Amino acid sequence: MSSHREAPEISKDPVADSTDVYAFVSPDRADTVTLIANYIPLQGPAGGPNFYEFGDDVRYEIHVDNNGDGRADISYQFRFRTQVRNPATFLYNTGPIESLGSQNWNRRQFYDITEVTAHSASRIAAGLPCPPCNIGPLSTPGYQGLADAAVHALAGGITVFAGQRAEGFYVDLGSIFDLGDLRPFENLHAQYGLNVFTGPAPGVNATNHLNVHSIALQVPISRLTAKGHPTIGVWTTASRQRVRLWDEDRGENVSSGPFRQVSRLGNPLVNEVLIPLGSKDLWNSLPPSDDKRFAGYVTQPGLAALLPALYPGVFPNLAALTKAAKPRADLEAILLTGIPAGLIPGFQNFTGTVLADMLRLNTQIPATAAAKQSIYGLLGGDLAGFPNGRRPADDVVAIELRALAGVTYPLVDKSFKPDAAAAKLTDGLTPASVASGYLNRFPYLGTPYSGFDNPS
Repeated sequence: MSSHREAPEISKDPVADSTDVYAFVSPDRADTVTLIANYIPLQGPAGGPNFYEFGDDVRYEIHVDNNGDGRADISYQFRFRTQVRNPATFLYNTGPIESLGSQNWNRRQFYDITEVTAHSASRIAAGLPCPPCNIGPLSTPGYQGLADAAVHALAGGITVFAGQRAEGFYVDLGSIFDLGDLRPFENLHAQYGLNVFTGPAPGVNATNHLNVHSIALQVPISRLTAKGHPTIGVWTTASRQRVRLWDEDRGENVSSGPFRQVSRLGNPLVNEVLIPLGSKDLWNSLPPSDDKRFAGYVTQPGLAALLPALYPGVFPNLAALTKAAKPRADLEAILLTGIPAGLIPGFQNFTGTVLADMLRLNTQIPATAAAKQSIYGLLGGDLAGFPNGRRPADDVVAIELRALAGVTYPLVDKSFKPDAAAAKLTDGLTPASVASGYLNRFPYLGTPYSGFDNPS
């Protein structure tokens, strides 16, 4: 959801909408990287009788750049196909689904995986079953067992899962898109005098009790990195064939022609918050290697200029910085090149001078022990957290708000003093705001909410 409904056209096509991407050194398999790509945002769990599923006509991909040119060196392509056992019933299932092969499960999905490199394309898995959606205690009893059975070990040390998961991204969408209101700071908002607000308030997780569809891979680090390049860039895409026609005789859409990219996601919130409306659809159609044309929206972000207006008197130093119109070299490093050595002691995830929006992960930095993790990642002194890759529980909203507000600008200009409020910015949420929680093992995102148990 850090990229949910982020562009006009993809908001009309949720099955192809990339919502979140994660990349981190696996805490339980230190020699592997876990890559997670989420699609199909804002799923109400009680979405029957046609429950959510991947698109058979969409090509889903997770890409890895291991030489810093903003182009994929390794891609994992996923294609899904749906099998209907009994087309004469309207039911998703006709009894309890107690295994992935249950005869009671009427509409199942399977998928193939192709690993694509510059030199070859190899199918590494075929016909893998997805788990069902989590319907309720009568239809999907023992749901965790069904999900566990859908975790598949492949040759070469790769593990994969594709199916429904609980939404792990937490954000107060209802307040943020209401003129940039941050509930913990709303008494400082320019509209406070209208008696709209009652004062500082806790955040409300707008994505709580919603599900997504996840594609998760755990891949040996040695398979993803190039010699001498421990840092990788990661992003995800969805593509559709160029022509889509309605077949009146068959009563269905038919697609043909070459695939064209319709959705992309690297760093969270970039297209959603930084790219302007007139460029969002174009951004979604291009590779990261073309991001130089959008760099000005990152180095002179509109939200950074809005914060002083929305919160008068709270960000005087930020106001002076944006008025001076100095390009934000700190944001360029964080989002477009990676952070060079020397800016943060003992850390770098620099991939080179090519400006490209990718999650950058230095695979030589081990996972932080759970008890020592900071949800604020690098800003919290945790070198294994965002923007060094991204873990499911990282508070990317607070991290990016604080960076936009100037907290990271001293990395490139030590004379700048961030405003006191900048280091405290938050929408008032933490991982505890996610009711389902997270798993401490692959695929890490929590058990999806069921339609029966989910609050209305």
